[in-house]
Amino acid sequence: MITFDEVKETNEMIEHENLDVRTITIGISLLDCITDDLDKLNKNIYNKITDIAHDLVKTGNDIGKEFGIPIVNKRISVTPIALIGGAACKTSDDFVTIAKTLDAAAKTTGVNFIGGYSALVNKGMTHADELLIRSIPRALAETENVCSSINLGATRTGINMDGVKLMGEIIKETAEYTKENNSIGCAKLVVFCNAPDDNPFMAGAFHGVTEADAIINVGVSGPGVVKSVLSHCYDLDFGELAETIKKTAFKITRVGQLVALEASKRLGIPFGIVDLSLAPTPAIGDSIADIFEEMGLEKAGAPGTTAALAMLNDQVKKGGVMASSYVGGLSGAFIPVSEDQGMINAAEAGSLTIEKLEAMTCVCSVGLDMIAIPGDTPASTISGIIADEMAIGMINAKTTAVRLIPAVGKSVGDKVEFGGLLGYAPIMPVNQFSCEKFIGRGGRIPAPIHSFKN
Repeated sequence: MITFDEVKETNEMIEHENLDVRTITIGISLLDCITDDLDKLNKNIYNKITDIAHDLVKTGNDIGKEFGIPIVNKRISVTPIALIGGAACKTSDDFVTIAKTLDAAAKTTGVNFIGGYSALVNKGMTHADELLIRSIPRALAETENVCSSINLGATRTGINMDGVKLMGEIIKETAEYTKENNSIGCAKLVVFCNAPDDNPFMAGAFHGVTEADAIINVGVSGPGVVKSVLSHCYDLDFGELAETIKKTAFKITRVGQLVALEASKRLGIPFGIVDLSLAPTPAIGDSIADIFEEMGLEKAGAPGTTAALAMLNDQVKKGGVMASSYVGGLSGAFIPVSEDQGMINAAEAGSLTIEKLEAMTCVCSVGLDMIAIPGDTPASTISGIIADEMAIGMINAKTTAVRLIPAVGKSVGDKVEFGGLLGYAPIMPVNQFSCEKFIGRGGRIPAPIHSFKN
């Protein structure tokens, strides 16, 4: 039974510590939409999405008002479009029409993002995969709400280095296509290793082929809550500190579980998972970097940061799995630069570098997220950064990702503004030594020996 004190405590977290449910995401399978007629395919996709998700925004708003819990975003994820469009799409332009259909469906349903303009190419590319990938710059430039993700590696298969090379070029091209808006197209494009099928967070959400026809996934947040609790823990040792974080994560996740079950009941769609990731925002105090400072670090990036993140991530998972029947997605702590004011401050102060962020991704939920770099960064350098991050994910059997923004016309010392939850970012320097010959080798980096577990 929920006690009065628990209700009071939750209200305090909502009112003063930026606790919210970051997103309710409906995952929708489009497998039954497949046809070799492009016009019919687009019609099938639009009709299915708008039929299943037509009450999502209203239901989310109603739950938020009735329970007093802010539900910031309502989103949709769909089956990777490279699989759905393969029979009908003969050119990249054909795939762009599907992106526009997804965008139209997003506008009709009122969601802020729709994910799944995706391809899974960790071992190799089909013709349809390559057509979709080459269509991404136009697709993201000519839509507002569509998000794209590409999976380039997996522990069981290795890393597709042909895909890594191509995605470096595609990220550069996407930046150029959207340069009039600070290359924002790249903020809606992420590359993965070991991408999960049930992630509710953008830009990486897609509906896995092993999922049900439709599913409800919820993503919670709460860095501000953890920061507030730790601000009263000056004298605790690490064991006591870990216990405090674990208990706090439990409380945060219970809120997500409540909302997920209620949304499932009202929409008549099965409950999938709660993603218990600590997802920061540009709001003051809602920051992963601020948590590090409460632990005793002068700035994020100082020696000890990776250890602090490792403990935070692990305790969030330990607390969360006790609070929900089904935990999935990414689940842990996000470290995006542009979406976290504390991380922005650390980058501007020089304590946080891309190399330090890469080290931190060995122990956090995702990877190099929302990092703005100079617009003249070579495509091969972007590919090299991607390859490094894919290797971390592959070897450690975890999800890693890269969302880099080579902001056209910007250099180190400049800033780029994206607005809303995407925030703003300082342009961070990248290593100037070339990896072009390395990336140019192509082929596939083999899976590690510990992948063979049959």
